[in-house]
Amino acid sequence: MNKGFYSDKVIEYFRNPRNCGAIKHPSAEGVAGNIVCGDLMSLYIKVKKNKAGQEYIHDIRFKTFGCAAAIATSSAVTDLAKGKTIRDALRMDKKDIVDFLEGLPPIKIHCSLLAIDALREAIYQYLKKTKQTIPPELSDVHKRVIAGKMHISKYHSHL
Repeated sequence: MNKGFYSDKVIEYFRNPRNCGAIKHPSAEGVAGNIVCGDLMSLYIKVKKNKAGQEYIHDIRFKTFGCAAAIATSSAVTDLAKGKTIRDALRMDKKDIVDFLEGLPPIKIHCSLLAIDALREAIYQYLKKTKQTIPPELSDVHKRVIAGKMHISKYHSHL
């Protein structure tokens, strides 16, 4: 058992991230950044329909520039969201990630919110691209993500 700053599961997900990299021809990409710490997450989703006709996240991958917690939360959100319907993925929140990783230090909780924001931004972009109704709360997240990206873009030239 780890007696340090991070749980053993955070360290495992940092050292051996799951679903790392981009998806060729994704259904959508969500990018979110934190203006305070400079972390930047890109989440790529591939959406398909299940036998019941519901859209679900068939594949999800990430690229993250950031600390150990940022990488671990990015990886965790991909494991948690993969296979979920769009509707169920939208119900996820930062607590789901923190619980999955068996805790985060208080100073690193913002990484779990950043991972959720990147997921929600990817879903927002997907719904927009496919001309579907975007829930008001998702539009609010999009506005926050855009504001954050504007501030962090000076540190990451590809935004």
